[in-house]
Amino acid sequence: MPAKSLNISEHYNFYHVNLYKMKSDKFFHLMFLVISASLITACGGGSEKAGGGLESDVASQVYVKPGEYDEFYAFMSGGFSGQITVYGLPSGRLFKTIPVFSVDAEKGYGFNEETKPLLNTSHGFIPWDDSHHPELSQTNGQPDGRWIFINGNNTPRIARVDLTTFETAEIIEIPNCGGNHSSPFTTENSEYVVAGTRFSVPVPQEDVAISTYKDKFKGALTFIGVEDNGAMDISFQVLVPGYDYDLAHAGKGKSHGWMFFSTYNTEQASTLLEVNASQKDKDYIAAVNWKKAEEYIQEGKFQELTSSYLRNYYDEEKQMAFSETKDKVKVLIPEDCPGLIYFLPTPKSPHGVDVDPTGEYIVGNGKLSADMSVHSFDKIVAAIENEAFETTIDGIPVLKYEEIVDGIVQQAGLGPLHTEFDGKGNAYTSFFISSEVVKWDLETKEVVDRSASYYSIGHLMIPGGDSKKPWGKYLVSLNKITKDRYLPTGPELCQSAQLYDISGDKMKLLLDFPTMGEPHYAQALPADLVVPNQVKYYKLEDNHHPHAIKNPTDGRIEREGNEVHVYMGAIRSHFTPDNIEGIKVGDKVYWHITNLEQDWDVPHGFAVMGAQNAELLIMPGQTETLLWEPKKEGVFPFYCTDFCSALHQEMQGYVRVSPQNSSIALKWSLDE
Repeated sequence: MPAKSLNISEHYNFYHVNLYKMKSDKFFHLMFLVISASLITACGGGSEKAGGGLESDVASQVYVKPGEYDEFYAFMSGGFSGQITVYGLPSGRLFKTIPVFSVDAEKGYGFNEETKPLLNTSHGFIPWDDSHHPELSQTNGQPDGRWIFINGNNTPRIARVDLTTFETAEIIEIPNCGGNHSSPFTTENSEYVVAGTRFSVPVPQEDVAISTYKDKFKGALTFIGVEDNGAMDISFQVLVPGYDYDLAHAGKGKSHGWMFFSTYNTEQASTLLEVNASQKDKDYIAAVNWKKAEEYIQEGKFQELTSSYLRNYYDEEKQMAFSETKDKVKVLIPEDCPGLIYFLPTPKSPHGVDVDPTGEYIVGNGKLSADMSVHSFDKIVAAIENEAFETTIDGIPVLKYEEIVDGIVQQAGLGPLHTEFDGKGNAYTSFFISSEVVKWDLETKEVVDRSASYYSIGHLMIPGGDSKKPWGKYLVSLNKITKDRYLPTGPELCQSAQLYDISGDKMKLLLDFPTMGEPHYAQALPADLVVPNQVKYYKLEDNHHPHAIKNPTDGRIEREGNEVHVYMGAIRSHFTPDNIEGIKVGDKVYWHITNLEQDWDVPHGFAVMGAQNAELLIMPGQTETLLWEPKKEGVFPFYCTDFCSALHQEMQGYVRVSPQNSSIALKWSLDE
């Protein structure tokens, strides 16, 4: 059954609701004209080919033969799922969901006792977040395959995922911040990952009237140091005016040592932002000289704020997560630290800020501007040296726009959001409203190609596209509206991604594939940077979990008051022990299950009837713990939930629960 193509009126209805609110008639008419022209192209008018933008004979370009690997790993944010999803390119096949900020019943993440601490915050246990921007660790400005970081937007946090195991290794909370959106972009050698305040808040937090926004609310730009082993901690924060700090990217090459943050709402509005935060012709890109910040920290020119936040980390040897509470942060105040930060005027409400592979060009994607400004790092340095300042805001010099702009990409489309680079002198920008990817020349600022996206592209991604050496073969468009692209699934539809071949002069659409959650940004790298380092199983001799057993004969049960600890082994195809008696109503039963297998791809699952959390999914050589609190008497089954052998169905057992005042002694057995 062929898909129904959307018509122009359906797209127009989607956009006009907000457009009419714009206070500038000139801006409105420009928006309307560009939308109308672009939708004729994007919705099947003009010379668009039948088949939704696909050319003939593209299937062979995305086909991966059975038993062969994809060329690239792609890591996509889960958005409101709070997770990361892992795909192969060019096939678009989904391999794994990595649980990060949200509990995951499939894997027991956030339910088992080992991973619960990873979700601790100063607000308590938080079982969900909104993840937007995965960012690969880098060495010499290029992804290295060690870790991938991702931000939690709602309760400000940054997580680090270990790419040898594809599991969350650490989560750190960000204090003095609301809405950690411009995060967790990394510097050239992963010296820092950053976090910027999307929603400015009182610093320190206090009970104040929202009407005092301009006086009391501040932003914080946080630099989190990353040690050689990946461990994170907050090195310092820069206290800045109470704007919305939207996205960020690090300088590279000649601009290494700088971090660039986009801002909007320099009007400092606190209500009806769609109108009140769109009044100025220009907002700013904040350019932070973090090398200079390090000097000020060394000189002691910082204030120390009392700020409670948690660092949660997973101990690989003990196979358990731990939480530690921090209570102080070093804060730099721009008035006290000349040369630390500058504002670069940029039209209008810039969303993405992107730095080309040379570090010379800083692209401001002004989502409410018909044109796109490209700043020059050399000109920025010269303007600073010549003190070419328009004004100063809270100790932050504002550079003169005409002194720093290198050129303008004119009328490329409508609603520019994000830009990535192919390493061949070209930039690719996503245009949300005109629903297209536009390729333009970095030197001339001229548009050289464009391709429709289906529909309403947000981020886009080229493998290594924000690094010094992109792998400029593919581009992925991450689209916000799906509509008719796939079989319908009721009111809620999956998100849509599209794969383009950008190896030639013209972009070529190769593939549509559905994505999980709401991917915002994604990153990708060659599989051969990751595959050789994979952990296939955990060696039992290296398992120092306090409740691990190394041999089935070590299986046992111990009571400590109303706490019962079951030390159980799992091996194809039975549990040791598999018959248990002497448990009482009201007991807290900790099932410590060790997977005794020592082979790749032989996980075991564990579930017990009446558990009020989730299953366990235990990798070979790993120990995990399920807390079970029986509420009533009876005999209850437990079993392996992951198919492990021809006798998987026989991998089961029983636990007897007696009255709370029962005198029945603990008893356990395997085959008597």
